[in-house]
Amino acid sequence: MRYTFESTFAPYIMGLIEQKRADGFIYVDGERMLKRLDTFCKERFPGTDVITRELVEAWSVIIPTEKKSSRNSRICVLRQLSRYILSLGIDAHIPHKYSEGPRPILYIPTRDEMTAFFKEMDSLKNTQPRHQRFVDECKMMFLLYYCCGMRMSEARLLKKEYVDWDNGILTIFASKGHKDRLVYLPQDGIGVFAKYLRFIENRVPDSPWMFPGENPDSPISSIVVARYFKKCWMKLPFASDINKCPTPHCLRHAFVVERLNNWMLLGIETKKMLAYLSKYLGHKSPSETYYYYHLVKKAFAVIREKDKVSNRVIPEVIPYEEF
Repeated sequence: MRYTFESTFAPYIMGLIEQKRADGFIYVDGERMLKRLDTFCKERFPGTDVITRELVEAWSVIIPTEKKSSRNSRICVLRQLSRYILSLGIDAHIPHKYSEGPRPILYIPTRDEMTAFFKEMDSLKNTQPRHQRFVDECKMMFLLYYCCGMRMSEARLLKKEYVDWDNGILTIFASKGHKDRLVYLPQDGIGVFAKYLRFIENRVPDSPWMFPGENPDSPISSIVVARYFKKCWMKLPFASDINKCPTPHCLRHAFVVERLNNWMLLGIETKKMLAYLSKYLGHKSPSETYYYYHLVKKAFAVIREKDKVSNRVIPEVIPYEEF
C-alpha cells in the first residue's frame, strides 16, 4: 500500500484494499480516495468506530469546487467500505446513490481538428526539462484514446508487462464493469508505440508503468493528463470559436464516430460490425456503443448521404386541388 491509514477505520480500509487487489483490481484511485476518507474521519470523527449516518452525511456534502460526478465517486468508495464492514458482521450505514443529472453534451473533435492537435503536441515544450517526458507520455496516451478508443484509466494504468509489441496487443485487466479484454493496435501505429516504449525504458527503466508519474513507482495522474490536453487544445487557432472545450475522454467518442462513418462510406453493414466494435471498446452491449455515436456535423452528413429509407417512409406531400 502507498499510504498509511491512521483513523479508527484503518484496519477495515486496509482489509478492503487487500480484498480488491486479491480480486484482481489495480485499485489505485480507490486507495487514494480511501486515504482522503481516512483523513476526513481522523479529523472530523476521531472517536467514532462505526460508520454512522451522521458521518455519511458529512462526507456526502458536495464541495463548492467539486462536480457532482466527483462527489458521487467519493460516496461510492464509502459505500464499498460500508459493505465490506457489513460483510464482517459489523454494523455500518450504507450511503445511498446520488443522481448525477443529465449527461453533459460533449464536443467531439473532427479528424482535421485532431490532426492540428497532434501537430501542436509535437511542438509543445515544457519549461521544466525533467517534466518534458510528460508531454511525450500524454501524446502517446491521446493516440491510444483516438486511434484505439481506450478509456482514460485503461491507458493511464497500463503496465509494460501487459504490452505485446511484437503483435501489437494490449491486455486490459479489470476495466469498467470488471471486464478484461485485448486491444489490438492499428498496424501503422505499432512502430510508433514501439518507439515510445524504447523512449520510456531509457528515461525511467525501473518503472513498471507505461506512463509513469513524477514518482516512477506510480502512474501519471489524471489531473496531469487533463492539464496537458487543455493546454495543447487552447493553443489551436479555432479553440476560441468552440463553446465547450473537449476532454481526453472525448477522443474515445471521436474514435467511434470515425469508425462508424468509415464503415458507412465503404458500404459495410454497421449492424453486423457493431457487435465487434462493442467488444473492442469493452461495452456490455451494442446499445452502449450507440451512445458514443453523436450526431455531430460530420456524422449527420454521412447519415444523410447513406440514408435510402427516409424518402419512402416520409413521402412528398402533394397539395390538394381547390374546387
